[in-house]
Amino acid sequence: MIVTTVNVNGIRAAVKERSAENLGLLPWLKASSADIVCLQETRADDEQLRDALAPALADEWHLASAEPHVKGRNGVAVLSRTPFTAVRVLESDEFAAHGRYIEVDTEGATVASVYLPTGEAETDRQLEKERFMATVEARMAAMLLDGRDAVLCGDWNIAHTENDIKAWKNNVKKAGFLPSERQWLTDLMATGWVDVVRRLHPDVAGPYSWWSWRGKAFDNDAGWRIDYHLANPDLAERAVSARVERADLYALRWSDHAPVTVEFH
Repeated sequence: MIVTTVNVNGIRAAVKERSAENLGLLPWLKASSADIVCLQETRADDEQLRDALAPALADEWHLASAEPHVKGRNGVAVLSRTPFTAVRVLESDEFAAHGRYIEVDTEGATVASVYLPTGEAETDRQLEKERFMATVEARMAAMLLDGRDAVLCGDWNIAHTENDIKAWKNNVKKAGFLPSERQWLTDLMATGWVDVVRRLHPDVAGPYSWWSWRGKAFDNDAGWRIDYHLANPDLAERAVSARVERADLYALRWSDHAPVTVEFH
């Protein structure tokens, strides 16, 4: 099973970006070896998403999506080459309709597409992020108890360690690298969840998966690693490769994130 996750930074923009050069999201998807692709920040309702992905759906990709409750924000989806046997969103009065989490059962595994809020230190936005984190944590605990192979993929908007952010010294008091957020990821992993990319690329800077559009961040590889595959222990043991599909040039990007792909045997 090959699983890719990517924050598309707006599905309609990602489809149009570099389309003249045949290098946007749809050509990438057509060339992809992935069996499952998790998308975040689609910024589209279900109808708009289906319209944008119509060529992929014509190629027999199956789509499950959770549209945003606020126009132009959030939105997550999963594409699969095989049909889903079940589709779920978070059981939460606050977050069920926010379009930040969707979970599917495929043949042999559960795969979730997750998009954590960005947050903002010492504001209500950070408190909302923390409530969402607690909701996701509860779901992940239940998944471990269930025992089914599972991987949660997406934009977690948290750089876990100093190796996961180039300019970490400038961000220690900012959302995305707060000690409490980093500890939350540490605690999740202590319960059994495995950061598959880090396990396969230990003790190195990156590989980063997000770079600002501004300045020379991409050219200088001054990025953040915030797009994770967190797998249960049994599935993580079967991960044999992980890579960030970084564009060769700034001009060839169709999102500010790069796809992150993991192969499980």
